[in-house]
Amino acid sequence: MLELIKKMIGDKKDYREQMERVKALPEDYRFVFEKIHGYMWGFAVGDGSDMLKIQRDLIELFEASAADGKHVLDVTGQDVAHFCDELLRDTRKWTDNFRKKLNHDMKNKIGGGSDTI
Repeated sequence: MLELIKKMIGDKKDYREQMERVKALPEDYRFVFEKIHGYMWGFAVGDGSDMLKIQRDLIELFEASAADGKHVLDVTGQDVAHFCDELLRDTRKWTDNFRKKLNHDMKNKIGGGSDTI
C-alpha cells in the first residue's frame, strides 16, 4: 500500500512539473497541447501512468519543434484527432474494456462461426 501511495505522489509531482513546462510553450503550441490533453485523458484507464509518459513525450516534441520555429500544425498535421489516435495507438484505453466485453458477449451468445470473434 505504501508503494502505491508513493507512486501516486510521484505521478502527481510529475504531472504538475509537466504542466509547468506547457505554460512555457508558445501560445499556439499551448492551445494545441491543451486540446490534445483533454482528448487523450478522456481515454485514460487505471491510474493514468501510461498517459503521463505519452504526455511527457508530447511536451518534449512540442518544445523541440517550437525551438526549431516549426508551426504546430506542421508537427501534428491538420488532422489533430488522427495525431492523437496515433499517440494512443499502443496504450490501454477504457474503450478496450468495452470492446473486449462486446466481443465476449457475442461469442458467448452466438458462438464463433467461421471467423472467430
